Amino acid sequence: MRIAVFADVQNIYYTCKQAYGRSFNYRALWQQLSMSGQIVTACAYAIHRGDEQQLKFQDALRHIGFEVKLKPYIQRSDGSAKGDWDVGITIDVLETAATVERIVLLSGDGDFDLLLHKVRDRYGIEAEVYGVPRLTASSLINAASAFHPVDSSLLL
Repeated sequence: MRIAVFADVQNIYYTCKQAYGRSFNYRALWQQLSMSGQIVTACAYAIHRGDEQQLKFQDALRHIGFEVKLKPYIQRSDGSAKGDWDVGITIDVLETAATVERIVLLSGDGDFDLLLHKVRDRYGIEAEVYGVPRLTASSLINAASAFHPVDSSLLL
């Protein structure tokens, strides 16, 4: 089975920290998914702040096999921040869906529910979600062909 993985890095980071006080283990996920098929595409979407720890994390993702896509961190004049990858993730999923049998999305963001419905209906493929149970939108869980709760086996 050909698998494509799309990781909403900010969402997974903050939900794992909030729920468990721990970080997500991307290597454990990669190993788990590799047992059920061939990962042909893996993208991790992150915000570039340029700090040393973040650069090491991005290098670790690349070493595992992820293509790391970065957007600049934008601090607005009102103090709020911008760093959203929803459109980029959506475009990449839609461009990839016809070439795989399974899409895996790491996110709890309910904005992706329409995307999962679309790829499941249009391409007849599995569209699975990995997320922190109490911080994943119910609409996203319902849109997925399978929901995999992030638990201690996927945490550092």
